[in-house]
Amino acid sequence: MIKIEELNSNKKEIEVLTLFYNKFYDLYDEIIDDNFLKENANIRFFKLKEAFSIYKELLNYKPIKEYIQLMKKGGRPPLEGIIANDVFSFIRNLLLHFPIFNTWDEVYVNKNLATWSKVGQIDKFLNNCINIKIDGEGKVHYRIWEEEKKKMTYFSINFPEKYEENNIYLKDFISEKVGMKFCMALMREILDKQVVNADIPKIKIMSQVYIPLKLNIN
Repeated sequence: MIKIEELNSNKKEIEVLTLFYNKFYDLYDEIIDDNFLKENANIRFFKLKEAFSIYKELLNYKPIKEYIQLMKKGGRPPLEGIIANDVFSFIRNLLLHFPIFNTWDEVYVNKNLATWSKVGQIDKFLNNCINIKIDGEGKVHYRIWEEEKKKMTYFSINFPEKYEENNIYLKDFISEKVGMKFCMALMREILDKQVVNADIPKIKIMSQVYIPLKLNIN
């Protein structure tokens, strides 16, 4: 049972946060385990949807929201606040509003799908993210360290180059195999800021591999 930092939380918030956090940590332990990839792809997809949904709900908690804003203002490496908030929220929204896919590799979106009923957050995000460039490329490179295996893995987030009628696949944006370890690690790192004496995570995000020389974000 985790213990939420009570300094800025009332009784109602602590009750809800405790339920959400405990469920997220259960999913975290399961998803980062190598045996998770041996599960049926449909089962993996369902659990990933749960993890992103819980995280998205917790982004509404004021202290977490303020920490995200600090990240975006330069309190963390370039683009990390965008990834932790906008990218993860986009994934959750895509999975929620298009419950027609069964596996991570199947999920895609295009201009027609994103605007079929109204112009909303998915369309807004995609219009913005095609302008995110680091040294002329829409890529962010990371290293993640798995303590128990003493293993360093290099990983990239690939922002879409164009957003029209072309299909943008989630697997090309963020891979399931390594990408989900990264996503769960970053989500946990942020959520741990509100936990008293949080356990040392099994996966650590070491750094972005390089510092961008030029950064353009709309």
